[in-house]
Amino acid sequence: MAGHSLLTRVVALLCALALFGAATSPLHASMLGTGSLIEAEQSVVDRERLLVQLEREEVRTQLQAMGVSAQAAAERVARMTDAEIGMLNERLEEMPAGAGALGVVLFIVLLLVITDALGITDIFPFVHSQ
Repeated sequence: MAGHSLLTRVVALLCALALFGAATSPLHASMLGTGSLIEAEQSVVDRERLLVQLEREEVRTQLQAMGVSAQAAAERVARMTDAEIGMLNERLEEMPAGAGALGVVLFIVLLLVITDALGITDIFPFVHSQ
C-alpha cells in the first residue's frame, strides 16, 4: 500500500511539472513576409494548373493507354511537393504547343514508377519495391 501511495505522489508531481512547463514555455510569433505568402499562393496555382492539364482528354487517353487511371494520377499530384509541382510546370512551359500532353503523361508515369520502386505507392504490378 505504501508503494501505491508513493507511485501516486510521483505521478502527481510529474503531471504538475509537465503542466508548469507547458504554461511557462515561450511563445514565438513573427510576421509573415510577402514572399512567403506569394510562394504559398503560387504553389496552389501551380497545382491547380497541373490538375487542369490532367483533365484534358488526350492526357486521360494516354494515361489509360499506359494503365494509369486519371484518379490515381490526380492523387499522386496531390501528394507531390511544391518543388516537384514547380519543376513539372516549368517543363510544361518549355514544351512547344501540342507537345505538352505527351510530356506530362510520360513525366507522371516516370514519377509513379519511381515512387513504386521506392515503395511509396503500389500502382504498377511489374515494379517491385526494394
